[in-house]
Amino acid sequence: DQYAENAMKEWEVPGMAVAVIKDDKIVFARGYGVKKLGEPAPVDERTIFAIGSSSKAFTAAAIAILVDEGKLKWDDPVSLHLPEFELYDPYASRELRIRDLLSHRSGLERGDMLWYGTTLSREEILSRVRHLKPTWSLRSQFGYQNLMYLAAGEVVHKVSGMSWDDFLKKRIFDPLGMSSSSTSIKSFKPGDNVAAPHGKMGEKVEAIKWRDIDNIGPAGSINSNVIDVAQWVRLHLANGMFDGKKILSPAVTAEMQMPQTIIRLEGTYPMLYPKAHFFNYGLGWFLSDFKGRKLVEHGGAIDGMRAEVAMVPEEKLGIVILTNMNGSVISMPLVYRIIDAYLGEPQTD
Repeated sequence: DQYAENAMKEWEVPGMAVAVIKDDKIVFARGYGVKKLGEPAPVDERTIFAIGSSSKAFTAAAIAILVDEGKLKWDDPVSLHLPEFELYDPYASRELRIRDLLSHRSGLERGDMLWYGTTLSREEILSRVRHLKPTWSLRSQFGYQNLMYLAAGEVVHKVSGMSWDDFLKKRIFDPLGMSSSSTSIKSFKPGDNVAAPHGKMGEKVEAIKWRDIDNIGPAGSINSNVIDVAQWVRLHLANGMFDGKKILSPAVTAEMQMPQTIIRLEGTYPMLYPKAHFFNYGLGWFLSDFKGRKLVEHGGAIDGMRAEVAMVPEEKLGIVILTNMNGSVISMPLVYRIIDAYLGEPQTD
């Protein structure tokens, strides 16, 4: 508690919630700080935050459910399910696979201004992707993408007959008991236990407005709390089982956590992954090593919010950290601190 509280002061984070999952049980769930600066209401383990791109693994899992049901294959051409979807390069349009959508190797520049702060619908955004010139050739290197996850969400829609939002609720949220989770801020009601986003304006941290990102939903619009996300982590640590029920097969769960795209350990990555020798992307998850253990994790960031969901499968250990501060990386050192505690390693500041 003291370490977390000190870290929040140093990193100027108003509120944070942490959950730890060990051996299929939530062994720790606690809130720190306040939901909104200037107001006394504290964060607790049920306080809702945006989880941002930690949502991507949910979209990959939705595809995985359809793979389990034989309704599509990881390596189906995207055009088989979305014939109207095109990239700038006709070869890439023809060769693009479902797996490529989920592993950041489309060759396309981010193109986030197509959706961020716009009123374009999901369909309109995807129809305009064909005008974005590629930065690299198809599958040549890692290039983080939100638009391809939007396309994956539309594949879920076309194949299942349900919107991505409804599919997640029916096939993932409800079976896992994630009753506080949603895919849109429009589901918030007055009086809900919701944290306010914050950002630093000059030298001062202050509350900012929630960002509506429904139009890029499958890439990052889930809102949840650490208790709900802990159930999601339990599912993955149990190889697709949850309270005796099979939600995902072991095969598709393993596929999601298997390296698909190599990521070069350069730029800011060595700072964020200080013990990593290798760095890859699976299907909705970043994959690296930490002190001899496989680390499966994904962060999330949207205006005023930062999240981290991490797992060490060999130790049956999972960690969820949700914060209401823009751009903060406080979650990564806290994840490492918790892993070190379980591994009996010396603590590192």
